[in-house]
This record gives sequence, C-alpha cells and structure tokens, in this order.
Amino acid sequence: MDRSQIIPSLFGVPRALIGMLHVGPLPGSPGHDTSRPLLDEQIDRAVAEAELYQVAGFDGLIIENMFDRPYLRSQVGPEVVATMTAIGREVRRAVPLPLGVQVLAAANEEAIAVAMACGGAFVRVEGFVFSHVADEGIVEADAGPLLRYRSAVGAQHIRVFADIKKKHSAHAITADVDIVETAHAAEFALADGVIVTGVATGRQADASEVAAVAAAVGVPVLVGSGITPDNVATFADADGLIVGSSVKERGDWRRPLDPDASRRLVDAFRGSRR
Repeated sequence: MDRSQIIPSLFGVPRALIGMLHVGPLPGSPGHDTSRPLLDEQIDRAVAEAELYQVAGFDGLIIENMFDRPYLRSQVGPEVVATMTAIGREVRRAVPLPLGVQVLAAANEEAIAVAMACGGAFVRVEGFVFSHVADEGIVEADAGPLLRYRSAVGAQHIRVFADIKKKHSAHAITADVDIVETAHAAEFALADGVIVTGVATGRQADASEVAAVAAAVGVPVLVGSGITPDNVATFADADGLIVGSSVKERGDWRRPLDPDASRRLVDAFRGSRR
C-alpha cells in the first residue's frame, strides 16, 4: 500500500487528528495507589475522554501509560499489558474511532500485544532504528525483532508508526545521521509511518524538519508533540497530528481533557485540512 492510502485506510480521512488518552498510574508504577482498586476509575476516565474526543471531531485515539513515570526501558510487566488491554477494550467498545497503543518506554512488543488483544489498529514505537540515549538509558534499535514478533503473533494488520530522533533523548551518538536519513532508515526497515517530535512533551516540532522528511519518504509522516490551534497550519506537510497537551486543562497533559480546547484544535485542523 502506498503512502497516500495508509492514513485513509486507518482513519477514513486523508489527514488524521489523533488524541492521546493518558491512562493513570498502572499497577507496579510508583504512582499507583494500592489502597483502593483503580481499574474501574481508569476505564471510566479513558472512556469519557475518548467520547469527548469523538464529539470534538478527532479521527483517532492512542492510549499511553504516561503516568507510569519513571519508565522502565524497553519492557514492562504483565500487569501493565493486562491493565492497558482492559482499558483499551472498553475504549474500543464505547468509541468506534481507530485506536493506537504506546507503552512507555520503548516497550514495543508489549504495545503490539495490547493492540492485538484490545482491537487496536496501530502502535507508536520508540527506538525502531538507531540506538539513542533516552531518560531511561540506552535504547537499542529493535525493528528486526519487533516486526518478526508482529508476524509471529499474526498481527501484521497492526500498523507501526515509529518515532525518529525522538523527544526526551540525546542523539549525539547518531549526530552524523540527520533526521531525513533516519526517516529513510525507518522506511527501509518497513515502518508504516514515521513521527517527528520536539525535544520534549508539549514542545513544538521543527516545521522545516517535518517538511524535509515528508518530501523524502514514501510513508506517512506524523507530528507527535507541541500541536496547538495556532500552529496547526505550520504542519500542512504532515499526514497526521498527535495531540496530548494543548487539549488538556491549562495545556498540562496531567490534567483532564478540556472539551473547548479540543474543539478549537479540531476547528483549526479542519481549516488547515481544507
């Protein structure tokens, strides 16, 4: 399938606006409250926010264990997989929007397992090509093992969107490989799309880098941080925008979803899409 068909085949639109569902602290994480059962509360919150995204006019969703900080590197326990699957199943049951999965940090096989079990359509992965130093330490490239795992479990239908030169990371060890060459490498390694970000959560990506990557590769290019109503038009070269901070109260990813901010972003995006 060529680039022009991947996004429409997933989201039913030529360019997609995707909202983040930051699930609360999961079992085993430092922030998890063991004094009371939280799964039902987390499901209720995720479903409620998914419904708000749908009403606002978003094209897709991603569930992510953002509250599990500090993150483990490239693996999580079965309790995280089980909990995220339960949340994802209920979100899928309540809202028909295509659902993606990201499991931090770089727990990419686990993300595919969750997506396969909950009816997800895609995953967002880190460390797909080229090693880098993240907050959690050195993250090794895993395209080969990851796509073999996807094949082994019969999940070839789940699309893999790979962060390149990802946020919250140092890329000094690959400083001689620019972002366009990194995108080429991800495309060569059979990523279904690449994601360009700013340096941290909520920080705007470099529009010139997005444009350069979009001009260079034949897979979809998404922007994965820092999208606001004021800069949506700046990223007209992107095939998709992933939003998680600016649509929350006070622009803080830790706070609840703000319906008014969500609608403003959708209105701005639709204007740029036209």
